[in-house]
Amino acid sequence: MHTVAHKKKLIARVRRVRGQVEAVERALDEERGCEEVVRTLAAARGALNALAAEVLCEHVQEHLGSPEVSPRARETAAGELALVIRQFIR
Repeated sequence: MHTVAHKKKLIARVRRVRGQVEAVERALDEERGCEEVVRTLAAARGALNALAAEVLCEHVQEHLGSPEVSPRARETAAGELALVIRQFIR
């Protein structure tokens, strides 16, 4: 499974996301201006989107792009991918 194979890299991204969210909390706690809070929120969203993109791209490469994957497994992986994308973009 690609999330296990790339665990270290993904956890590093999760830690970046955590740091960005903590920065949002600090900005609010320190009563910083709206512009700075929104900018910090955008950075947190960007870090989370980068994490999701990493997992999604690895899913596509491993389950859809590999020539060893059977047609049935590709079909299953494509369905899973479509569902996950729908859930993520809500």
